[in-house]
Amino acid sequence: MGPQGRAPGSERNSFKEKMSMIKKICLIVFFAFCVKGLAFGKPRGPIITGADQTGNYVPYLKGKRIGMVVNNTSIIGSKASVDSLHALGLNIVKVFGPEHGFRGDVGAGVKVEDSKDAKTGIPVISLYGKNQKPTREQLKDVDVMVFDIQDVGARFYTYIITMHRVMEACAENGKELLILDRPNPNGTVIDGPILDMNLRSGIGHHPIPIAHGMTIGEFAKMLNGEKWLDKGMQCKLKIVPVANYSRDMAYTLPIPPSPNLNTQQSIELYPSLCLFEGTVISQGRGTYFPFTVLGNPDLKGKYSFSFTPVSIENMAKTPLHMNKTCYGMDLRTYDVAKLRKSGKINIQWMIEMYKAYPYKEKFFDYKQSKEMGNIDKLAGTTEFKKQIQAGMSEQAIRKTWEKGLKDFKQMRKAYLIYN
Repeated sequence: MGPQGRAPGSERNSFKEKMSMIKKICLIVFFAFCVKGLAFGKPRGPIITGADQTGNYVPYLKGKRIGMVVNNTSIIGSKASVDSLHALGLNIVKVFGPEHGFRGDVGAGVKVEDSKDAKTGIPVISLYGKNQKPTREQLKDVDVMVFDIQDVGARFYTYIITMHRVMEACAENGKELLILDRPNPNGTVIDGPILDMNLRSGIGHHPIPIAHGMTIGEFAKMLNGEKWLDKGMQCKLKIVPVANYSRDMAYTLPIPPSPNLNTQQSIELYPSLCLFEGTVISQGRGTYFPFTVLGNPDLKGKYSFSFTPVSIENMAKTPLHMNKTCYGMDLRTYDVAKLRKSGKINIQWMIEMYKAYPYKEKFFDYKQSKEMGNIDKLAGTTEFKKQIQAGMSEQAIRKTWEKGLKDFKQMRKAYLIYN
């Protein structure tokens, strides 16, 4: 026996056993990190929208009478989803079109009439005309509704309100709603004041910030979960999630979601620039690059960049400052990745423009329409205008948003599909 009664060589054996155990632990830790990387890292493979995953929902729709809430962004591959599903033999009995129309060729705020689709012969019911949600009569011969519209993640973009009304109609009439989800191109941006429900309107319907960072599918879950539908009604939902997607991924929309969001740049600037619709500052409506520039004729001499809004059919028939040279900012080359990275809208542009504008008492006076010209309804609060007029710093303004944003972010966790 060796020292303390151990057999010769037992120390070497003990050392080997320890080294073997350390190797095993290292392998386990390495494997754990690999698994974590697969689970929480960037997804592999291309993004596949809910609509493109036909195998996950076409069999379910077979034999059913289908109503579809769609527009020009509703595509399977490069073809309109209505055309594709109609060609597959699905029984689409009605199409419901939101703002801008079913084929997406109607200007902002323009009422859309009921019609018949020339390509398929399917009746098209407007949800941006006489009635804003499907009626009992219109749903009488429908078994299931399908919602497939690309959103841009801003409170004042009207498609989430259209979805709200469709969900209410489905709940009232015992119809199921199938949502074909799509990525949010502003998915990392969660910012702005929470809507004061006293300012609820057609451009703000829910107590959420200006940019909510959710997809249509996630937002539908929130509408149900928070009981925001009329009388707390619940809509029977089925969601086909986007495959290979996480919200921190940059996503370029294959089709412009509306006539005045015709570039990826405009889509990512929109949550910041739409606030200017409550001011005398043009955001470029009446040009072929809307929501990428800012200007006003009275800013001549203060900025060298200029543009001239003109009447453009289906984009801006009578734009602000039509046929007048506007001077201001050119944001067409602004690095929008900064917005995605920061998770914030840019309010510094509003502060700068207000300071530069010579007739400050008129800055918030302009009314493009009953709602779109109302800065309080756009911001969701009566305080924002007062804060800009008082010369408050960006930091001080943001301080007033903190609690509302913190509470919203906590609430939304329960409804997220893409963590």
